[in-house]
Amino acid sequence: MKKFGRFIAEKRVLVLIIAIFLLIPATFGMVMTKINYDVLTYLPKNLDSMKGQTLLDETFSSAATSFLIIDDMESKDIVKIKNKISTIDGVEKVLWVDDLVDITVPKEIYPDEVKNFFYSGNSTMVVIKFKEGGASERTQTAIGNIKKEMNKQCFLSGVSAIVKDTKDLADKQTPLYVLLAVVLSTIVLALTMESVLIPFIFLASIGFAILYNFGTNIFFGEISYVTKALAAVLQLGVTMDYSIFLLHRYEEEKSKYDDRNEAMSEAIANTIKAISGSSLTTIAGFLALIVMKLALGKDIGLVMAKGVFLGVISTVTILPAFILFFDKPIHKFKHKTILPEFNKVADLVTRKYKLFVVIFVIAFIPAIYGSNNAKVYYNLDESLPRDMESIVATNKLKDKFNMMTTHMIIVKDDIPSYKKKEMVDRIEKVDGIEKVVSYDKFVGGGVPESFIPEDMKSSVIKDGYNLIIANSKYKAAQDAENKQIEEVVGIVKEYDKDGMVAGEGPLTKDLIEISDIDFKNVNYASILAIFAIILFVFKSISLPVILVLSIELAIFVNLGIPYYTGNTIPFISSIVIGTIQLGATVDYAILLTSRFEEEIQNGHGRIEAMRIAVQGSAKSIVTSALTFFAATAGVAIVSDMELIKSLCVLMARGALISMVVIIFILPSILIVSEKLIAHTTKGWRKNAVSTNDNNSAA
Repeated sequence: MKKFGRFIAEKRVLVLIIAIFLLIPATFGMVMTKINYDVLTYLPKNLDSMKGQTLLDETFSSAATSFLIIDDMESKDIVKIKNKISTIDGVEKVLWVDDLVDITVPKEIYPDEVKNFFYSGNSTMVVIKFKEGGASERTQTAIGNIKKEMNKQCFLSGVSAIVKDTKDLADKQTPLYVLLAVVLSTIVLALTMESVLIPFIFLASIGFAILYNFGTNIFFGEISYVTKALAAVLQLGVTMDYSIFLLHRYEEEKSKYDDRNEAMSEAIANTIKAISGSSLTTIAGFLALIVMKLALGKDIGLVMAKGVFLGVISTVTILPAFILFFDKPIHKFKHKTILPEFNKVADLVTRKYKLFVVIFVIAFIPAIYGSNNAKVYYNLDESLPRDMESIVATNKLKDKFNMMTTHMIIVKDDIPSYKKKEMVDRIEKVDGIEKVVSYDKFVGGGVPESFIPEDMKSSVIKDGYNLIIANSKYKAAQDAENKQIEEVVGIVKEYDKDGMVAGEGPLTKDLIEISDIDFKNVNYASILAIFAIILFVFKSISLPVILVLSIELAIFVNLGIPYYTGNTIPFISSIVIGTIQLGATVDYAILLTSRFEEEIQNGHGRIEAMRIAVQGSAKSIVTSALTFFAATAGVAIVSDMELIKSLCVLMARGALISMVVIIFILPSILIVSEKLIAHTTKGWRKNAVSTNDNNSAA
């Protein structure tokens, strides 16, 4: 490592040239990486609801359907809009009443089935079917072009329209997130570091790593909009520690060596050792998300694990080159920091350690209760602004046509016609089902089969399958909706054991069931992985338990707060925040424990050793936590997307809670457990309890 460090120090100009050159392919990769804005597409492909979506897409081209609500408009003008939309690339079909009856005939004498489906008071509904899935680029472009043909009397609803609005909002706000995170982090670093230039050098180094991370995402094909919105902010927050470690070590080595290059080579070699365990725990925390059945976890986990790794590489290559290049200006613009020496804090936590042990034990009770009972929501359109066009249109669809979700039922066409009618009749009687549209029902409802256009017929009967559409008055993710879906699926399976029920409602129901499993799996995986790494780093059986329990208390407190404040959080937040907070902030615990062990080895008693450890590590912990807080809190304040806001609130709050637990609670646990630690940790000095414990505690 020393040779590597010397090479970086001596060839710093070459390092910076290569780093800058690599920004070109990184930028290209970032621009070319596709972004997925539909979270439901991350469900496992083996689910009936997902198989149904695939069949809708491949056979009926109905994986994406939008509903255009038009108020107070003449039929002839509606036809004009319909015809214009029909010519837009990506639109498969546009269905309206004129496909079934002559619009010159008064609508009052239309067959009830037709009239009730297409009309409600002074509003009418036009069904738009797209050629590709709702999140595809072609469909999203088509929706943008449809909006150009709309006027103030038109309202476009449906999942595809919501995805489009989500995309537009995310694309608009993501650069703001990054800018705000950078500005607030710069302020925190400027106040806590000794030089005005250091924040800019740190952020430049991390900025390179962030761009490399986004550029290499092209190898994944696509990433989710959630990952895109949070990755830069998260990477900045969780890798800042490494930059702080390197700088502090460099300043320390400079007092030993006259040659700056030699000092930096020593700093790089020692920093690699110091941050290896720290970065591994963070990477392990993110990789734990891979065990989620919901592939969104894999998406976030892989991108962020890669980001942390690239952050480490940047810290030991690009950052040293920057520091050496700007070494004189760094020292020229030095100033005092706002951080205290933490002498009083160190004295408090060591004198009152028994009190803090009691607080540790008692705090678990309300924290675990609140965490287990916090309410979450699964309907992701609830995380979007209420004044968003597609949300306004969806609410209008509910109010005017009493349609909240649409179930797409697919059965084999060889089922006898009378059986299909019987099945449809039973589905219509299920609580909450407003309308059921089927070919057999329309033909048998007063419209002669010869009147049905062939292209309309093929949209519901094709390749041996029959498509039936059932409209529900319930919102996706509601208990009533999930019960309704179970009943509908039960009825469909009676007539066709291979029948499938797809659509937003069934997909969301599966999402709820999978999320409950994912929450447990991710927590177990992250705890086991980080437990194993801490065990390896400290060669201890007891320390992994103590350190993980400390962070878990912070996590339980963080997740329990929404219960006591009456807030409801998105399901994704409840799944991923535990592993993110554990992986990102267990570094604080490792830093404090390492310093405690070092002072024990130096011959200090356990209380004196802890007093020195807290005093020596508190600044780094507070600086790191405040930087993480600043990066995420700013996003939480400005984000209009509740999903992003909620995640950032939890991360920002989690950083502060973890900081408090590590500085005030963990020391007491380590002091009380020191004898156990000594007997269960390889190389730990025995009999560290000496007479100076009593003197220190006095």
